[in-house]
Amino acid sequence: MGSKAAAAAAADRPHAVIIPSPYQSHIKTILKFAKLLHCKGFHITFVNTEFNHQRFIRTRGPSSLDGLPSFQFQTIPDGLPTSDPDASQDVLSMCRSILHYMLTPFRALLSRLNSTASSDAPPVTCIISDVFMPFTAAAAEELGIPFVLFSTVSGCSFMGFKQLHTLREKGFTPLKDESYLTNDYLETVLDWIPGMKGIRLKDLPSFLRTTDPNDTMLNYIIVALENSIKASAIIIHSFDALEQEVLESLSSIYRHVYAIGPVQLLLDQVQEDGLKSIGYNLWTEDSACLQWLDSHEPNSVVYVNFGSVTVMTPQQMIEFAMGLANSKHPFLWIIRPDLVQGESAILPPEFAAETQDRSYIASWCPQEEVLNHPSIGGFLTHSGWGSTIESLSAGVPMLCWPIAADQLMNCRYTCTEWGVGMEIDSNVKRDEVENLVRELMEGEKGKKMKEKAMEWKKLALEAAGPNGSSSINLNKLINEVLLSGVR
Repeated sequence: MGSKAAAAAAADRPHAVIIPSPYQSHIKTILKFAKLLHCKGFHITFVNTEFNHQRFIRTRGPSSLDGLPSFQFQTIPDGLPTSDPDASQDVLSMCRSILHYMLTPFRALLSRLNSTASSDAPPVTCIISDVFMPFTAAAAEELGIPFVLFSTVSGCSFMGFKQLHTLREKGFTPLKDESYLTNDYLETVLDWIPGMKGIRLKDLPSFLRTTDPNDTMLNYIIVALENSIKASAIIIHSFDALEQEVLESLSSIYRHVYAIGPVQLLLDQVQEDGLKSIGYNLWTEDSACLQWLDSHEPNSVVYVNFGSVTVMTPQQMIEFAMGLANSKHPFLWIIRPDLVQGESAILPPEFAAETQDRSYIASWCPQEEVLNHPSIGGFLTHSGWGSTIESLSAGVPMLCWPIAADQLMNCRYTCTEWGVGMEIDSNVKRDEVENLVRELMEGEKGKKMKEKAMEWKKLALEAAGPNGSSSINLNKLINEVLLSGVR
């Protein structure tokens, strides 16, 4: 092919610039989606913050983000002071930076990509942005190209976030005073949220639980979700059978809503074209835990992981530890270096004595491989959406300890609508942990939850299959929206 023909071919090739919110679970999900699009013929530019780019390189090696000629990594600064290279960054500071700082460097990156377009790298034809990166809408409007928002939270949680503006207008938030947190006010049932029955204030995103009208997180989420109406389409990381009612309701609000997930199951259907070695974790994974799991019977081990951001007090850590110890079941527990507030995790000596022959503690792990290991019988989780949909995909029932953000809604649906979970009280006590672990692993309710989880696994696999709803939705997104920006 001659140089002119090659350049013409490149110009016809779609080029998606994809940017996640700068947090572990968001990066992981959206990077997997980027790989899916690459397999569909897209040139990809994946944008991390400089801080997270360096974390990937430090964790996975200097060549870990080399990519391919048609799958490139770029960075923008996050505007924050240099922080501990292995710590999660301050969420409030990051939100302020996203709102007020990141548009300018992102706009400059897009300009550079277009000014250096060549036969190897076509001009940018669409932007796919995490829904919680609201500045990207302005950049897409300036270029006149399709702009798609990716929701790494569930459809029910996305709808919950969308209601925060209305809740503020109706006077439900901010709270009048702190007493509203304890006087049953949060038990108030809201019967007007589309596609969701019996939802209480306590199930909605935790950001409404503020008394400050200028609360940074509440206002940040409202800005992001009000901004979402500008998008050419919304991608929800879910599948049609799981959230049918709420997805239909979202489709009455937005022009195009596509449930595309679980992304790992979709990725399992394709050849990754040399991208398989590009990993997703900002912490170093301890893969030796998989060999430890090999030594255990099927469905015998409790997997415990509270995600990449959740923190707990030292006392909460002790209550979980002793509850697990007293349950007598083997467990794999992921304890991040920054899991305990303000100090390193110290477990009581009696915990070690009781559990040394049936426990494995690691600082991070390849979670999807763990959840799909035959020895895993249950998952003690913070109910983040990444963990929840991965557990559903693996057919693993859950014990849920939600703390903040969308975890509350995910917990409600996991326990009430999908029948695969039981909730642990936020004021965690060892006796409750022990009893719920025993019920999960050996009780009648645990057996029913396992059966239901296996049903959801089957439906998730069907959705991701060649003729499944998520595969069809992915092709619709590409043909109806993303390719409209190709000149």
